[in-house]
Amino acid sequence: MKDTLLLPADYREILSPRETERAILRIKDYFQTNLAFELNLVRVTAPLFVESGTGINDDLNGVERPVSFPVKHLADRRAEIVQSLAKWKRMALADLGFEPGEGLYADMNAIRPDENPDNTHSLYVDQWDWELNILPEQRNRAFLEKIVRKIYDVIRRTEKYICHEYEELSHCLPEEITFIHSQELLDRYPGLSPRERELEACREYGAVFVAGIGAPLSDGKPHDGRAPDYDDWISETPEGLQGLNGDILVYNRVLDMPFELSSMGIRVSPDSLEKQLAAAGAENRKKLYFHRRLLGGELPLSIGGGIGQSRLCMLYLQKAHIGEIQSGLWPEDHLQRCLEAGIHLL
Repeated sequence: MKDTLLLPADYREILSPRETERAILRIKDYFQTNLAFELNLVRVTAPLFVESGTGINDDLNGVERPVSFPVKHLADRRAEIVQSLAKWKRMALADLGFEPGEGLYADMNAIRPDENPDNTHSLYVDQWDWELNILPEQRNRAFLEKIVRKIYDVIRRTEKYICHEYEELSHCLPEEITFIHSQELLDRYPGLSPRERELEACREYGAVFVAGIGAPLSDGKPHDGRAPDYDDWISETPEGLQGLNGDILVYNRVLDMPFELSSMGIRVSPDSLEKQLAAAGAENRKKLYFHRRLLGGELPLSIGGGIGQSRLCMLYLQKAHIGEIQSGLWPEDHLQRCLEAGIHLL
C-alpha cells in the first residue's frame, strides 16, 4: 500500500485534545442547525445497516465492499453496514411524505473497510446526509449552483462562528465559491492528474465546486468515479457539458492539498438512471428494490449529498490528521510518525 501520510513541518496543535472535543460539539451543533434552516430540512433517524441485495446501500465507486453479517431472526439473510445514505434518503422522502421544497437530513455513521487510512481518510465516516424534494423544472445547473451557494454560505458562517469562539483560530475561506466543470479543469491542465488539477484550482480560488463527475471527459476518462444510480452525471447542461453533480473542495493550508467537504448532486430521474446503468454495464440492478421503485415512479425527484463532519472540524480547527478529530485504527508506524511530528491521534 502506498504511503500517503503527510507530516507538515513545524506542525503544532492550536487547541488541546480536550478543548478540541468541546469545539467539535460547538461546530456540529451550529452547522446542522444552520444547514437545516437554509435548505428547509427536518432531522430524521438514520439506519446503521440495511438488507443486502436490495440496492439501497451506496456502492460508492462500485468496488468498495460493505461490511456485512447474517441476521439470525431474518432466516440468516444478510445485512450491510451503510457506506452512505444516498439511496435510502430518497426513499425516506417518499415514505415520510415530503413535498417539493421540503427535505431531510440525517447524522450518518458508516464503515468503509476498503479505505486506506491517511490524513483525511479512516475506516469510519461521519457526515450529514441530506436530501431535498424538487420540481422537474429545478433539475438544471442553475438550481444546483443555487443550493451549492447556500451550503457554502453555511460552511463560511460556521467558520466565522468558531473563529469568534476561539481567537487562536484564523479564517481561510474566501467569500465566494467558484464553479468549474471537470472538463474545463482538464482543458486548463491537460498534463496533470485529476487531483493535481483540483489542487491548482483550490490554490487559485480557495473554494471550488467541481461539476460533472462520473461521465467520461474528452480524454475518455471520468474526473472521478461515481456510482450510476444516485447522482445524475449523464444529463447535459445548456453549455453542452455533462453532469448535474459535483464536489465542494477547499484549499487546506495545513496540508497544502485540495480538501473535499461535500459530494452532492441532482439525483437520477428514471430516464437518466436507465442511461447510466447502461453506460456502466450495470443494467442487472434494475431488478433491485430501490431501482424498481425509482423506475416505477414511486420516488420523488431530488437533490442531495453528504457533508463530512470530521472533515469540517479538521478544516476549522486547523488539524493535520482526521485522527485528531475522531477515534480510529491506525498502522503502528503511522501512530509513531504522527506522534514524533506533534500529531496526537485518538
